[in-house]
Amino acid sequence: MKKMITNNIPTRFGTSIALAVMLLAAATTFTGCGTMPSGTSAPPQAMEKTHTESINLREGDELKITFPGSPNLDTQQPIRRDGKLNLPLIGEVSAVGQSPSQLQEKLVQAYASQISTKEVIVQVVSSMFPVYLTGAVIHPGKVMSNHPMTALDAVMEAGGFDYTTADMKRVKIVRNVGGTYEHFVVDLKSVLEGTDTKSFYLQPEDIVYVPERFTPF
Repeated sequence: MKKMITNNIPTRFGTSIALAVMLLAAATTFTGCGTMPSGTSAPPQAMEKTHTESINLREGDELKITFPGSPNLDTQQPIRRDGKLNLPLIGEVSAVGQSPSQLQEKLVQAYASQISTKEVIVQVVSSMFPVYLTGAVIHPGKVMSNHPMTALDAVMEAGGFDYTTADMKRVKIVRNVGGTYEHFVVDLKSVLEGTDTKSFYLQPEDIVYVPERFTPF
């Protein structure tokens, strides 16, 4: 009896090892087929595509429109203030509010009978965006920019502060984020005096409000 037990021990041990190896191999196979770990960055191409698709075209945006099969139709022009482009053969086309890919699809349909390759490429060469100034500035209203703009830059574009009334220490920026308004307060007097070197960069459609100083009667 003891001899039989002794002879069976290696057999059972070997079976356990074989089973463990099979389970490990199966686990490795499933791991290779799994999704990317959450902490891994997406490839640059994917990030670039996501960024491009998030763009909504605005008035003043400079577009380059290329027709690979019909280069004689290629054009580069800004979107007009009325939100439209004037394109060869088809005339005026509305562009504001669409992404570049949406405009591409629209042009492919519009040129369906004019081009053979059924391909149109829309590229944003430069992008204009508006910010709005109100309150104690010389020229309140809309300011258009095609480069990064700080709150102080925007005030200067609006003619500067009305120094007789402006409260430069409590300049307010109102920003629409997904339908919710966020508010920021910036001390631009400290920036002008050099005691604060931080820049507050604006985003499209931001509202910059320069309040008036409180003066007792």
